[in-house]
Amino acid sequence: MTDRYSEYRDLARNRQVDAVALVPGPNFARLMRHDFGTNERPLVLVIPVEGAPAAVVPNLELGSWEALAFEGDVFDWRDQTGYADAFAALAQHLPLGSLAVEGQSMRVFVHHALREAYGGIPITDAETEISALRIAKTDEEVAALTRAIEISETALAEVLETVTIGDTEKQIETRLLGALFSHGADGLAFPPIVAAGDNSAKPHAHARADYRIAAGDALLLDFGATWGGFCADITRTVFVGDPSAEGRDVYDTVLRANEAGHAATRPGATAHDIDDAVTRVLEDSPYDDRIRTKTGHGLGRAVHEAPYIMRGNQQVLDSGCVFTNEPGLYKLGAFGVRIEDDVLVTSTGSRSLTTFPKALQVVGC
Repeated sequence: MTDRYSEYRDLARNRQVDAVALVPGPNFARLMRHDFGTNERPLVLVIPVEGAPAAVVPNLELGSWEALAFEGDVFDWRDQTGYADAFAALAQHLPLGSLAVEGQSMRVFVHHALREAYGGIPITDAETEISALRIAKTDEEVAALTRAIEISETALAEVLETVTIGDTEKQIETRLLGALFSHGADGLAFPPIVAAGDNSAKPHAHARADYRIAAGDALLLDFGATWGGFCADITRTVFVGDPSAEGRDVYDTVLRANEAGHAATRPGATAHDIDDAVTRVLEDSPYDDRIRTKTGHGLGRAVHEAPYIMRGNQQVLDSGCVFTNEPGLYKLGAFGVRIEDDVLVTSTGSRSLTTFPKALQVVGC
């Protein structure tokens, strides 16, 4: 029988710790094929180097936990009594001298509960190593990503046909949300960004209800459906009515940078190589003072995960890695342009999982 915990046991050995602990989130979901929401109730799975794993689980989640075919002991607790005794029982059942955890996912109060139960043992952050296990996607995972992207692109095409001068960003956002779910989204990878005019120059803008889109505005939509536990993340910038000459030139610059990123992607390339190829196009343009972001980030069960596509990151990208290629130029107080694709590294090069057209598009006429 295959030990589904083997890679975590190996990770613990390599880190020279006694166990690895996972909490609800993308790593837990990848391992257990199920996830639990995070709230005031701690849930922790502990995987030792040797022997069966064990878990602390809220009593109200036991029905869902039973579906996981978990091989170890479970220490449950109720709101009325608190979780301290469950953590103490875990420590008595599974003695440990050291532990590695997910530093970006484990909340402080869960960390403290473990340290108290285990008498202050060293708890180290192994986020980099734990999350690295998710970088190479399986064929099944790529299929789920592709479906999430297809849903997103279908919704985008539908919504762009409805955009008119005088719409508010909130109205477009509402239509986008409806389209995503009507076309089969399980959920949202993140709250959509729908930004027009000067708002499009803010990379993480919020849709406004009090601004009506004017002729010539850039309209930036950055969003993604989730499907099968995986996230899409795409951005397209269109113009509502004819853009200015500057708008056209900025768009062409960003598109060339995006294309340079695709051309630089192949197995063995580093995150630095790809960002450098993209950023050099932007730096060599008249708009280098409008660069505000790195090229992209890994994509999978989380919308932002390793590897991070930025200069200085010498991490090698191997076949199966999926990341975003999303160059942008942003002139504060005026407008911004971003073009974002989701890219799969293949054994021979790369393949864009996003297929939505990237030629400059004018809508609302």
